[in-house]
Amino acid sequence: MEMFEIISKKPITADVQMMKVYAPHIARKHKAGQFIILRVDEEGERIPLTIAESDANEGILTLFYQIVGATTYKLSKKDVGEKLQDLVGPLGKPTHIEKFGTVVAIGGGVGVAPMYPIAKALKEAGNRLIIILGARTKSLLILEDEMRALADELFISTDDGSYGQKGVVTDILKQLIERKEKIDLVIAIGPPIMMKFVCALTAEHKLPTIVSLNPIMVDGTGMCGACRVEVGGETKFACVDGPEFDGHKVNWDLFMKRLRFYNAQEKISYEIVKNPKCTCGGGR
Repeated sequence: MEMFEIISKKPITADVQMMKVYAPHIARKHKAGQFIILRVDEEGERIPLTIAESDANEGILTLFYQIVGATTYKLSKKDVGEKLQDLVGPLGKPTHIEKFGTVVAIGGGVGVAPMYPIAKALKEAGNRLIIILGARTKSLLILEDEMRALADELFISTDDGSYGQKGVVTDILKQLIERKEKIDLVIAIGPPIMMKFVCALTAEHKLPTIVSLNPIMVDGTGMCGACRVEVGGETKFACVDGPEFDGHKVNWDLFMKRLRFYNAQEKISYEIVKNPKCTCGGGR
């Protein structure tokens, strides 16, 4: 096998794919909560992806990605046996793992994938693990069986009620609080709006809450400043200071505003990659 060769890939939902890549140096060093930055080709942009699982013996990383833009679209078109241009990692600080007691792990959408190695590590450390999975609809739910195997209790919510409880993850978290569950830590990974409302609820009940942030990122070393976030009134770089932070200290409105900063350009790039003859306002 060659470095960064795609070993296998498969669709998980209509727009989420799983890919296994040969990257033995990264696989040996990876810890829960860390991520990689990859380029699909020589002219490609650099994008961060959280490592869902690593096999140190085989040297293989498992990555999940959602096809939302030009780079993830190009990634989805790569075949087994092809190579990625480069992978850098593991980056970011690992999740702090210890025996907290009862931990509620909340994963929303594709955020379930990076939650998986964290939940696994928390369980191995002896925690009682309550897992809440959220998705817009049943067909978009991922890693249910893997999470169920780790959980002492597992709850599922879907926006449309097609599976589990109809509603959002905070509805289930409220129910846990109302039943007087002694919660020692909450960790949430998913869409920013989901994490914001989880943190609003846990702040009200004084429950320690960790979130994993996914801002725009370029170099992954803290040099470019693209991934800056405001935490506790201070500027932090998610790539080197995170990606995990105290959710009660994150300036969520600023974070979400920065995520939308390049929406128009990203849409144009995506359309051009899917349809090279498209002008799409891109000057071609």
